[in-house]
Amino acid sequence: MDITTFLLSAQSANAEVQTTVLDRLRQFQHENLPQFLLDLALQLSNDNNPLESRILAGIMLKNSLDVTTTWVSIDSSIRDQIKGLLLNTLGSSDSKAGHTAAQVIAKIASVEIPRKEWPDLIRSLLKNISQQDTPTSLKQATLESLGYVCEEISHNDLAQTEVDLVLNTLVQGLHVSQEHCVRLAAATALCNALNFTQTNFEKKAETNCIMEVICQKAKDKDPPVRKAAFECLVSIASTYYEFLEPYMITLFEITTDGFKDEEKSVAIQAITFWSSICEEEIKRQDIKSREIRNSHPHLLLIQQTRNQLVGLLLQTLLKQDHEDDIWSLSMAAGTCLGLIARTIGDSIVSLVLPTVCNFLIRPVWESRAAGAYALGSILEGPSVETLSSRVLNALTLLFYAMKDQNSHVRYTTVCTLSRIFELLHSPATGSSVISPHNIQRTIQALLESIKDSPHIAEKGCEAIYYIAQGYEAFQSGSSVLTPYLAEIITSLITTAERTDVDNSKLRSAAYVTLNEVVRCSNLSEASQTIRDLLTTVMSKLETTELQILSPDDREKQGDLQALLCGALHVIIRKLSSMEETKPSIVQAADRIMLLFLKVFTCKSAAVHKEAMLATRELVCATGPEFGKYMPDFWKYLESGLKNFEDYQLCAISVGVVSDICRALDVKILPYCDSIMTLLLEDLSSGNLHPSVKPPIFSCFGDVALVIGERFEKYVSHAVPKMQEAADICGDIDVNDEEMVEYGNQLKRSIVEAYSCILKVLKNSKPELMLPHTSKLLKFIEVVIKDVHRDESVATAAVAILGDLVKVLGSQSWHLEANY
Repeated sequence: MDITTFLLSAQSANAEVQTTVLDRLRQFQHENLPQFLLDLALQLSNDNNPLESRILAGIMLKNSLDVTTTWVSIDSSIRDQIKGLLLNTLGSSDSKAGHTAAQVIAKIASVEIPRKEWPDLIRSLLKNISQQDTPTSLKQATLESLGYVCEEISHNDLAQTEVDLVLNTLVQGLHVSQEHCVRLAAATALCNALNFTQTNFEKKAETNCIMEVICQKAKDKDPPVRKAAFECLVSIASTYYEFLEPYMITLFEITTDGFKDEEKSVAIQAITFWSSICEEEIKRQDIKSREIRNSHPHLLLIQQTRNQLVGLLLQTLLKQDHEDDIWSLSMAAGTCLGLIARTIGDSIVSLVLPTVCNFLIRPVWESRAAGAYALGSILEGPSVETLSSRVLNALTLLFYAMKDQNSHVRYTTVCTLSRIFELLHSPATGSSVISPHNIQRTIQALLESIKDSPHIAEKGCEAIYYIAQGYEAFQSGSSVLTPYLAEIITSLITTAERTDVDNSKLRSAAYVTLNEVVRCSNLSEASQTIRDLLTTVMSKLETTELQILSPDDREKQGDLQALLCGALHVIIRKLSSMEETKPSIVQAADRIMLLFLKVFTCKSAAVHKEAMLATRELVCATGPEFGKYMPDFWKYLESGLKNFEDYQLCAISVGVVSDICRALDVKILPYCDSIMTLLLEDLSSGNLHPSVKPPIFSCFGDVALVIGERFEKYVSHAVPKMQEAADICGDIDVNDEEMVEYGNQLKRSIVEAYSCILKVLKNSKPELMLPHTSKLLKFIEVVIKDVHRDESVATAAVAILGDLVKVLGSQSWHLEANY
């Protein structure tokens, strides 16, 4: 096999050739893995081979080692050959090959060093650097390798003597006499090695040495070296916070100078240093125990520097980036400002608000954007009481900024308003920046924003969402939002229908907001508006039969149908929540159900889920009347129950069955055999997602309560499945909060099912439960003894004992005998 040719062909622009060659390489790997890995190492190590084939060989070699057993299964003599070739490649004349070899060495080290199988690796690498005539390329690749190794292994895998040697070597690599590429590799490696240096930081002299050299490199003439040095300081801030105090004067000077660095990536790291300090101090503030706090000293570094630091960050915010960077300088400054707010609380308000107001009235757009961004950044940390009055005074300036000619100012402002309404708008608690005096201006400003460019409109929708949400718990009184509800709803629907851009995200945001506006509205005041919306949404769903010309058209149709079904779900629930408005749903039920049956025929999983959820609400609203839809609806419900691979749809379908049972009562009987068969098949599937089991067991109980003693035919099948699940409850990992919560859900559903089954068998065939009493009692014992139990579950489990006694009557002596 000519591996060079194959590796070059694997990078062909011809997809067919590329696929064929990669398949051949995988075949060779499968047929003779040791030889394949050795050939890759030989390819990488040979300076005469094309660089493209060498790099790909290294990547494939590294990727082949992702599974530990792959490497350790290979004969040690071949492994030694490969390692030797890789070490030699570090000295390649092409730095890219050396860089690739460094990565592969680290991958092997991550497997072998913990197993004590490459004891001389560190010393071999250090030897490369200590020799006076070592070429620059070898020094660079060796330092990179040391850095990668430190990144891959645990700090427990190296002896302290090795750590000291590595540290000394890296410090030497940072010396000003070294080439730029060597200094950069050393600085980067040092950042990875800092996790190994706890013992060194506990020694004053060694800490001084480390900090001195890093601080020197933070002023290096080469920007990448400065950036790497600041990255080291960021790591030290979080890992060795308690050792920083003696160096803070120097660090403050270096980092704040770094804020102004012409190289943006350097300035961002300088700011990130202070973000790390904040995060560490926030963590230490949260520690409640005095003993723990004493072992984690809080140096109050942010409190000591807050005035100067906040001022510098505000000035940095003025450097608004014109390009759409994922992480810009202003974003870093805003994030740091937000962390300072969380660290010092109310104190931040007087430091920032005057500057915010000053920035918002300046003629330069960067200032106005910075002012809005700064205000949005400090909303978490200070108390609501301290913020509310000050922010209320700034709202007028923000409303003016919403009309700014610069789109970046408008976007930043609407983001800030969204945050304000999320955090400072809670009418139910008597605290809100929105009042009858400013509600009209607020709504008008936001309705204008959702006509703006899509990214601004999306945030405008979000702001309206939070305003509506604030009135959720305000149902007892009149909502100041009610007079604007119709206009808001109309504007959101118009926004969702925009065709000026590909607005799928905006459409989704508009409907999510619409749903929240409906959900949190005062129904007694807004019933007619919501009835009108019901008619509008039904009409829109009826007209979604677009001409499907492509998969993209089909996807768009499915997305729209899912959103409309989601809106119907919320509207049905809302109107059904009051007896006065429920008839609106009952009267429209035939039309609504016809629409759902229509969209169930499409192949979109998202549509099926939303339609099924909405159908569930219709079941609850119509009650026994839903029975007339069952013949047509059953096949879709059956399909959902069978679809255990789409566990969310399956779980929703199970919930629908429970609701239909309660709605139809004994009229569900013709469907019970099919329902129980499908539920039992789901439980028997090894692919069923665990989250579906609790609703299934609860559904057993619902079916039992409805059909009464006729449930006896299912006992011998259903109860063993409940017992299997009960056995799992005793093996829940108590250290996993999600698993503990799941365990409580599972136990609750099993308890519910047992309780319902016992009740319906009490007067017919109580003896059917006798074979199961022993396991039931053991399950109850597991529930009672579980220290992480949900008390309501434990109470219900104890109540089952009473049910069991009542069911068995004179045969209660079997309880003791079976247990």
